[in-house]
Amino acid sequence: MTACLFLNLPLSSSSASFTSQTNKNNPAVSSHSLLTLIPTQFPLRTPRFSRQVRAASTAMEPQKSETSGSAQPMKLLFVEMGVGYDQHGQDVTSAAMRACRDAITSNSIPAFRRGSIPGVTFEEMKLQIKLGVPHILQQSLDVEKVKSVFPYGKILNVEVVDGGLICSSGVVVEDMGDKNDDCYIVNAAVYIGY
Repeated sequence: MTACLFLNLPLSSSSASFTSQTNKNNPAVSSHSLLTLIPTQFPLRTPRFSRQVRAASTAMEPQKSETSGSAQPMKLLFVEMGVGYDQHGQDVTSAAMRACRDAITSNSIPAFRRGSIPGVTFEEMKLQIKLGVPHILQQSLDVEKVKSVFPYGKILNVEVVDGGLICSSGVVVEDMGDKNDDCYIVNAAVYIGY
């Protein structure tokens, strides 16, 4: 009997070695060779992030903005993420507003109201919003309407980048304003700090 073990490892002369042994613990297979894969080196994998991740204690510099805001750095505390859809009506602004609501509605940040951060008051809460919107739809996005989703905090900037998705909703409902069966999907990241 010969046993073969498959591992999902890349095989090269530098990453693994092979040995043939006799199984001394099991006499039933003692006359048969076992092939053993011994990894001697694991290759480094490419990182999943395309840019360096900064620690939360460092200042976060505002990036390219759709709106003019303060150029002051922000001390980052939280990052909230959300996804928004507009299945009928083909309104990318509605999808972006839903993405922002999705990002903030499951969270409570009492530290700003209770004074838990020494020397920081509620009025000093700052926000930076990053939206992943399909490139072809970015010009029709109403950034001011998206900003209206946030009940408090000073919005330093809204960055719009290529992202999101246009896919089929599977049906055209003219009564709901559909021009076609496109569904718009927007991703949001909301950075909160002071």
